[in-house]
Amino acid sequence: MLKLTPAERSALRAEAHGLNPVVMIGEAGLTESVMKEIAASLDAHGLIKVRVFGDDREARVAMYEQISAELDAAPVQHIGKLLVLYRPKKEAVKERSAKAGKGMREVTIVKASASGTKKPSVTKVMLKGNERVTAGGNIKRAKPRQTSSKKTSLN
Repeated sequence: MLKLTPAERSALRAEAHGLNPVVMIGEAGLTESVMKEIAASLDAHGLIKVRVFGDDREARVAMYEQISAELDAAPVQHIGKLLVLYRPKKEAVKERSAKAGKGMREVTIVKASASGTKKPSVTKVMLKGNERVTAGGNIKRAKPRQTSSKKTSLN
């Protein structure tokens, strides 16, 4: 279970004030699918509210502790039927090729030989954002944007 300092907990409480509950726990209780949904919400948002429908306070406290322990989340606040949980978002690391610039992608083109008896030719090509590879293996650029004849005649 993640531990927070009182100052961090206070800041998270203030941040969670305007949030709406993302996950609702019904009469079936804390099922596996509800836990998966809470985990996905924590990954996406970091700080979430969970509403528990049920009048048993001890059961809500038990759910709160179970969620915190199983999902390695920090319990921030428990007010009535609302539970506030925090877990730092996981950083999604995007790998990019060092030689590829913005909008560039590497494509492998395989062309069959003209006679059909020889090996196909394989080439690796860097395409810009406005280029595509046709079915025949050729590179085509997007057509330049058409200008309006009305706008050019006004100038």
